[in-house]
Amino acid sequence: MPSVRDIRRRIRSVENTGKVTNAMSLIAASKMRRAQLAVTDGRPYAEKILDVIAELAAQPTGEYDVVHPLLQVRPVNNVGMVVITPDRGLAGGMHASINRQVARFILDSSATVRSIVVGRKGRDFMVRYTDTVQAVFTDLSDRVALADTTAISRLVIDGYTEGTFDEVYLAYMRFVSTVQQAPVVRRILPVEPAELESAQRVGYIYEPDPATVLSALLPQFVEMQVYHAILESIASEQSARMVAMRNATDNANQLASDLTLVMNKLRQDSITNELLDLIGGQIALEG
Repeated sequence: MPSVRDIRRRIRSVENTGKVTNAMSLIAASKMRRAQLAVTDGRPYAEKILDVIAELAAQPTGEYDVVHPLLQVRPVNNVGMVVITPDRGLAGGMHASINRQVARFILDSSATVRSIVVGRKGRDFMVRYTDTVQAVFTDLSDRVALADTTAISRLVIDGYTEGTFDEVYLAYMRFVSTVQQAPVVRRILPVEPAELESAQRVGYIYEPDPATVLSALLPQFVEMQVYHAILESIASEQSARMVAMRNATDNANQLASDLTLVMNKLRQDSITNELLDLIGGQIALEG
């Protein structure tokens, strides 16, 4: 049985751990608020540009019978996947959830899946279990800007245009609420045209021409989808870390309380035994 001194030392260790996890929870909470605002502000634009591109792709081109390279549909032999994960742990089961979703997608796919990995947790997982990692990006700021993600978007655009990828998917954690994040794997290329009714196929006249309009919008569409997925992942990471560290702090406080109770019982037993020894000695002397 451990001594009172050992338990007291363990209590101090648990209390120090609780202080660290509490500080990490507060830091994550401050970052989470900023990340949530970035996600909620950017989500309407990311969704609307998808609708615009889908409707443009469904409109008749008239005399301009042009199919943009990012709209071309090919037999699927090679799939590109942008896997977005955190750089650091201590975020509960977040990185395990997204890695498990990616692994399930790769196992179910009949095509070769080549990955572009963002974040150390995804990198460690993909390098350990696959040999098709095309590029790795780490150490992105939690205040990421669109310019910080253009290199990732350029790899996606060039890979699809050159035929390296026949489809491109994004894998990330979608921010639902502070206590809920959902792993998502969704296709971004090729863009699926919207299903328009005949009255909606009005045959717009584009200036200067449809090819130029789509050439300008489609790269921006890919950039925005990648950028917003990274924002979603950052918000999910900070939320998951705040909840995980708060739970760890509560557990540390509870463990310290339980150990204090055990220590007091040991001290009480020790005092009782000493009193019994004294009483027994006194009785022996009197006898």
